[in-house]
Amino acid sequence: MAVDTSPRSTTWTFVDGEWVTGNPPLIGPTSHAMWLGTTVFDGARWFDGIAPDLDLHCQRVNRSALALGLEPVVTADDIEGLAWEGVKKFDGQTAVYIKPMYWAEHGMPGSVVAADPTSTRFALCLFEAPMNTAEPSSLTVSPYRRPSPEVAVTTAKTGSLYPNSGRMILEARARGFDNALAKDMNGNVAETASSNIFMVKDGVVFTPLANGTFLAGITRSRVLHLLRRAGLDVRETTLTVEDFLSADEIFTSGNYSKIVPVIRLDDRQLQVGPVAKKALEVYMDWAHGNGSDF
Repeated sequence: MAVDTSPRSTTWTFVDGEWVTGNPPLIGPTSHAMWLGTTVFDGARWFDGIAPDLDLHCQRVNRSALALGLEPVVTADDIEGLAWEGVKKFDGQTAVYIKPMYWAEHGMPGSVVAADPTSTRFALCLFEAPMNTAEPSSLTVSPYRRPSPEVAVTTAKTGSLYPNSGRMILEARARGFDNALAKDMNGNVAETASSNIFMVKDGVVFTPLANGTFLAGITRSRVLHLLRRAGLDVRETTLTVEDFLSADEIFTSGNYSKIVPVIRLDDRQLQVGPVAKKALEVYMDWAHGNGSDF
């Protein structure tokens, strides 16, 4: 039987000491990752000749590996160096997604379920992906919730958490929305199905307090810092759906698209507001080297 391993865009992957093009078949049916979901990854962006916070993303994938019981077999510095090497393989016209990954091949001796850290494998995948920055989005409150740290490895950016995000998005799109607003197990807003979220009320910027139920992203932290430095009052606190329904402005942050304004939350219509525009402005200004670091 023929297997289609062609990627949807130009793709290069570094694995087992070499760069290969396309979509290499790396995980088999007996791999622990295939069978029991032991994968972690991270995602950085290259665009306009820059890769903002690439070092932090490379550091985080190694922390995610440890959180899932894997062994980070490549240093963060080496991952960063490989990423810059890989970027040179593209034509420089389209934004690139940079995705370092770890996974387990085998279970621990005497235990099928637990991953054997000594079987950890590494790959670095880069592929072309347009940014879609600032393209407005619509949200609906999801009937599904984010897990708590007691029931899932929420401290890792692990593939095993994403089927829950996927069903949130599928359910939301079936009702005519782009994405879903996700609550935590206590019923408070956590994030969207695929990004962190901010709201603005009476000139104050709010974002859900990092409580272990969602990944408080690198771009989120960067935006928090930059908006505060720009003189805005930015607060991390517990927020409800009702808070968002009464907000003057809503926007999301994430590595994939950076800043995305929200123009609809269920039956509530919103405008692209000045804070979302400011967030994108200060982020891009910093990213292109016109601002100081943390």
